[in-house]
Amino acid sequence: MNELSAVMLGAGATASLVASLFFLRFWRQSRDSLFLWFSVSFATDACTRLMLGLGHIADEQQPFFYLARLATFCFIIIAIVQKNWPRRNGS
Repeated sequence: MNELSAVMLGAGATASLVASLFFLRFWRQSRDSLFLWFSVSFATDACTRLMLGLGHIADEQQPFFYLARLATFCFIIIAIVQKNWPRRNGS
């Protein structure tokens, strides 16, 4: 990995961490689980990018990183489905 790739991974990890913290703050204000799921998703993405940047990994095409990305997108899908799922009380 060259230095530019490491810097870009660090920038991506920082952006994901900031997004995660914003969604966590929105969740604390509204208690809407959509924001909590999004916060978890972006935190997972930040951790993945951090591990890629700090580790001595040949390339990011190893299965672990695909599974982490799959989990990230699954969290987003769960959040959207849960938000739009009809509730029993009619609201």
